[in-house]
Amino acid sequence: MPDNRVTRRRAGRPPAGAKEGEKVKDYPQLSIRVPVEFKARLNALSAVTGLAQWRVIVEAINCFFLDLPPTERELVDGLSERLMRAG
Repeated sequence: MPDNRVTRRRAGRPPAGAKEGEKVKDYPQLSIRVPVEFKARLNALSAVTGLAQWRVIVEAINCFFLDLPPTERELVDGLSERLMRAG
């Protein structure tokens, strides 16, 4: 007898974290104050690119990091690793 079961998709959106299976709601929250023109630019970047605002910010931080000289990148890597371990 053939298996006639239908596979159903789960309700809601799939997890949208930076890595497979991660959920954005599990990420720590960050609250910052920025000038109104930068908030408008963030909204526009998100709308035009279709990326979530947190992804735009993560990409901007990565670009800034990659523009640093190698010695400063090493310092940032070491410090961020220590801060993540400290919790």
